[in-house]
Amino acid sequence: WSARRAPRDARPAPSDAPAAAIRSMARKPAKRIQVAFALAERGGKYLICQRAPGTHLGGYWEFPGGKREAGESWEACLRRELREELGVKLRNVRPFTSLRYRYPNRFITFQVFRCSIVGSPKALQVKRFQWVASSRLGRFRFPPADRGLIETLACAARNKRAIIKGSETQKGGR
Repeated sequence: WSARRAPRDARPAPSDAPAAAIRSMARKPAKRIQVAFALAERGGKYLICQRAPGTHLGGYWEFPGGKREAGESWEACLRRELREELGVKLRNVRPFTSLRYRYPNRFITFQVFRCSIVGSPKALQVKRFQWVASSRLGRFRFPPADRGLIETLACAARNKRAIIKGSETQKGGR
């Protein structure tokens, strides 16, 4: 026995229904969002904030920052967000890296800055904040978009410790 296809003229005529179903299943274009956030370090620890309940990813921890408004520069966005969220000013603001991440309904571009905090942070628009060593960042629940950066920071800290330890061994001689 062999399976044979029906001749073209014996097959049913194509319908618009399958194409319409496929078009309706097509994913809507993802909302594009631009976010600036700070890698603010003090005494070997990074400042992280817990998102307020009832917000997108409420309860998750994140580096401080937020959405860029139309016509706003990346640095102006960062300064505004940290002033609004934590009541602090920034100094030594310098670009560090850019990240991109796609959630099911949004595509986010992150501009990451290294900077110093001027003043004492206050939890104005966040649930709470904490200074955390890079080696401990993995113990906090961060959004998926931040995981690669957290691994990079932890790896850099491990390598820095290894380099320092190695140089101490060399100083002492063999």
